[in-house]
Amino acid sequence: MSENRADLIVNARWVAPVAPNELLADHAVVVRGDTIVDLLPRALAAQKWQADEVITLDQHLLAPGLINAHTHAAMNLFRGLADDLPLMAWLENHIWPAEGRWVSEAFVRDGALLAAAEMIRSGTTCFADMYFFPDATARATMEAGLRAVLCCPIMDFPTPMGEGPEDYLRLATEAIDNWRHEPRLTLGFGPHAPYTVSDAPLEKVLTLAEELDAPIMMHVHETAGEIHQAVENGGERPITRLRQLGLLGPRLLAVHMTQLLDEEIDWLVETGTHVVHCPESNLKLASGFAPVHKLLEAGVNVALGTDGAASNNDLDMIGEMRTAALLAKGVSQRADAVPAATALRMATLNGARALGLEARIGSLEAGKQADMIAIDMSALETQPLFDPVAQLVYAATRDQVTHSWVAGRCLMRDRQLTTLNRALLARNASEWQRKIAGEQS
Repeated sequence: MSENRADLIVNARWVAPVAPNELLADHAVVVRGDTIVDLLPRALAAQKWQADEVITLDQHLLAPGLINAHTHAAMNLFRGLADDLPLMAWLENHIWPAEGRWVSEAFVRDGALLAAAEMIRSGTTCFADMYFFPDATARATMEAGLRAVLCCPIMDFPTPMGEGPEDYLRLATEAIDNWRHEPRLTLGFGPHAPYTVSDAPLEKVLTLAEELDAPIMMHVHETAGEIHQAVENGGERPITRLRQLGLLGPRLLAVHMTQLLDEEIDWLVETGTHVVHCPESNLKLASGFAPVHKLLEAGVNVALGTDGAASNNDLDMIGEMRTAALLAKGVSQRADAVPAATALRMATLNGARALGLEARIGSLEAGKQADMIAIDMSALETQPLFDPVAQLVYAATRDQVTHSWVAGRCLMRDRQLTTLNRALLARNASEWQRKIAGEQS
């Protein structure tokens, strides 16, 4: 291919590259293979580049693909199964029994494919997952064309995937080895929570993660009840225990973090620990409010996640941005706590940084992977349009995402999925609903 030849040029009315944090009008993103090779004004792009495909989106905002930094993809098949319950009642009385009855490789594959379709249609191009049978989720991710970081669950007790920590650690290391050469997949460790994993397995997780250069994802300080129980049982708060074990650090994605003391925020800063904020799940389960403004002000990297569709009940990262921005304002009583541009950064570059992928994704820059989405801003609901980024965060809906690319490959064009069969996914979901509902009745 000649130096001025590309595979794809996307001309857009606006481009929000995220880094740098500025809005570009009438610009083009030029893609060769899986990589962005140029970002420049449309008129200059027409002079400088020739491409096999040129797409012009005169009423669209082009942005980096959204990064869902925490979910349980296969739980899409449990969407709405046990609503309006507090966390532990929801988990212990409904979700864990349902998982014991239904979770299998087939369940995970079908649930992950359903989730993949929802994520593509919502503007997500990369997700971080923690669920059983990660190989099944990996295969679904490859079929869909998405990018993912899959953290293999670790717990002290039996589940459909294993009998205990030794099984889970073995399966995790095998999965990491199985997928290590796939550029769109990263495998890591997912110890469920401090109250479900004892010290010895956590120490092994840390050793293996360092040996294999793998991330660690864990639910931490999700509720006040979790902390109260930990103090009663062991005399210390969960994050204190994790700090003593050496778990805090740049490998760790600490999910939820609704209960934090100022001293604990300092520990996160000192260790470079990432926080994944899941505002809608925390609200629905009445878990509490992460101190997002305090965390950002202190210099903690805060990413966004939806959690699973069983507790949200969607995987809509545009909605999550809006909720995160509004909730932070209310909790801090500061209207400028999380501006729209910060919310977009939390859903893109901050997520990439948390996942160790900031050199490859999270912003539209030459040399990075061509993971990007186009949002149609011409809808009446986003008019008049003074600030496209603010309208994306505060007014747009996921139905306005029209195009999605991962590594230069188009996964959705004009709202039509290109890698997945929507009708087949709907039939599979209906079959699972009939089976699960029949068992529940």
